[in-house]
Amino acid sequence: MRFSRVWRADVFTATATVLSLGAIDFGIIIDGAVIIVENCLRLLAHEQSARGRMLTRGERFDTIIRGSREVIKPSLFGTLIIAVVYLPVLTLTGVEGKMFTPMALTVLIALLGASILSMTFVPAAVAIFVTGRVSESENWFMRLAHRSYVPVLDLAIRYRSLVAVAAVALMIVSGYMASRMGGEFIPSLDEGDVAIQAIRIPGTSLTQSVEMQKSLERRLLEIPEVKETFARTGTAEVATDPMPPSISDGYVMLKPRDRWPDPSKSKLSLVKEIEEAAEEIAGSNYELSQPIQLRFNDLISGVRSDVGVKIFGDDLEVLTQIAARAQSVLEKVDGAADVKTEQVAGLPVLTVRLERRALARLGISVSDVQSLVEVAVGGKSAGLVFEGDRRFDLVVRLPENLRSDVEALKALPIPLPPIDGQTRAQPTALVASPLAQMRYVPLSELAEILVAPGPNQISREDGKRRIVVSANVRGRDLGSFVTDAQNQIAEKVKLPAGYWIGWGGQFEQLVSATQRLMIVVPIALLLIFLLLFISLGSSADALLVFSGVPLALTGGIFALALRGIPLSISAGIGFIALSGVAVLNGLVIITFIERLRGEGRTIMQAVQEGALTRLRPVLMTALVASLGFVPMAIATGAGAEVQRPLATVVIGGIISSTVLTLLVLPALYILFRRERSPARVETNSFNTIEGEHR
Repeated sequence: MRFSRVWRADVFTATATVLSLGAIDFGIIIDGAVIIVENCLRLLAHEQSARGRMLTRGERFDTIIRGSREVIKPSLFGTLIIAVVYLPVLTLTGVEGKMFTPMALTVLIALLGASILSMTFVPAAVAIFVTGRVSESENWFMRLAHRSYVPVLDLAIRYRSLVAVAAVALMIVSGYMASRMGGEFIPSLDEGDVAIQAIRIPGTSLTQSVEMQKSLERRLLEIPEVKETFARTGTAEVATDPMPPSISDGYVMLKPRDRWPDPSKSKLSLVKEIEEAAEEIAGSNYELSQPIQLRFNDLISGVRSDVGVKIFGDDLEVLTQIAARAQSVLEKVDGAADVKTEQVAGLPVLTVRLERRALARLGISVSDVQSLVEVAVGGKSAGLVFEGDRRFDLVVRLPENLRSDVEALKALPIPLPPIDGQTRAQPTALVASPLAQMRYVPLSELAEILVAPGPNQISREDGKRRIVVSANVRGRDLGSFVTDAQNQIAEKVKLPAGYWIGWGGQFEQLVSATQRLMIVVPIALLLIFLLLFISLGSSADALLVFSGVPLALTGGIFALALRGIPLSISAGIGFIALSGVAVLNGLVIITFIERLRGEGRTIMQAVQEGALTRLRPVLMTALVASLGFVPMAIATGAGAEVQRPLATVVIGGIISSTVLTLLVLPALYILFRRERSPARVETNSFNTIEGEHR
């Protein structure tokens, strides 16, 4: 037996998207290195000042090792916590998983490399390159920050109960604001061009559709911002997107903005102008979207619009009536655009209703008439035609002009049964070569022939008939629009028994992603708490550090509100990333305070000295982390709409987290922690002396 090994080179690769590359925040990556370098330089300066001379090589190495050991634990745990908060992103599936999983993998791989380097390369680099005199001098920014921070810290500690109440009130206010902000699945990307879908009367011929589309394109080209237009009508040879000849997918390519008569003109007003120009061409309904977005919505939910109201039931007529009422309600909802009902009827259908009494009177069977009509209208294979290695069916049927002529079909001769003693011939043979002695009767004597509107399509989902009322959302977020529409339709549209309403489109993906995050995010937060408990060894200290998470989220919510950005999956990823960054600074401060208390300082001394000593690394990590997201926050190029909410949340959250960590955390620590009892201190000292004596 022979075995072969296949090596996969792409197991740990991530797609290099705009979002994944932009998510590599160099501030977050170098947080651990910043903390280690700052502490090593501080200790080197103290040692040189205490000894009054330059340190020897061995002394310098020992100091750097001691400085690294002091902060390596909180630094690594902080980096690990940042990595843990990205784990929920890896559980996303569907479209949101395709978009954000590469970003999470990129950040996790970058954090792994940064952690390894911070433990190995960074201390070694400090030992090699920092050989001269080190003085702990502060620049003007740190002097100003220190001078401003001291009195504010004293006030926060003095009025610590009031600070705690204010922090809780701030979280309540931010929670209320978040509930009023609305939401959307993924921010709509500006693709630059416009897609316009023309929906005409079912049964419109291909020739007529092409002529109507040409009229539409000539009108659109009169708009000065339009560069060119083209369209696709019907189904292509490779039927990946089947459509009837009555539907055309048009694409309106726009000129660069600097060539517009008014470059400051908004895209929304231009779309409105295109819509008004299209409505001048009668005979069609129009839906305006963007080329990729139109196909994107169709692929993920089967609804080409942003929102689809799916009505399920059995009777098509009842479904149509309910859909008409739902459409009238949906059109009145603020933000609704391009509201239309799926065309399930209106296709001209040739109907032949046989008169069974006439058939019985003349002795003609139903199957004979049906087979004759089928041959005349639909055709019947009479052989094969070979052309080289290709072959085609030879179909016998009436010419096109007769098949579409109702009067000609009414005169279609139907052979009567043969008189006794004659041989009965097959109806198809009689049509092809009628015999003189055969008797005939026109089809109009045996059936009622009419062309009437019939079903255009019958759509099913999960085995049940359904009709869709779709709408696009403009000038409003998707979440609040759907909530408003659901309330109004539930109030004004009454459903008979056996009928129900579902909601599709992008809203369906928003609900799916939100439900998944509501499960995995609490699990990730629990893992963060466990890591804090392992790092600090105290549940009280772990809770104090963990309080930085909700305090940081308040800044992200306020930042979104200030920029007018609704909540989305992109913003949710930003909140996830922010949770890890917020914990890191709190972990650094609490660890240093606990070390000072272990050295015998009172709780007040330990908090004041720890907060002042850790002011510089906290500000440095916060600044570099927030500045790393600034390019994403102010980006205006392709894909900026998805990056902007994520960066806005992180920047706003880091700002609030830094302020609250430096003020609220010391106040909470003094408020909820107590001085260690003298008996405990004496016992610890006695045990230490006894251990040394032994």
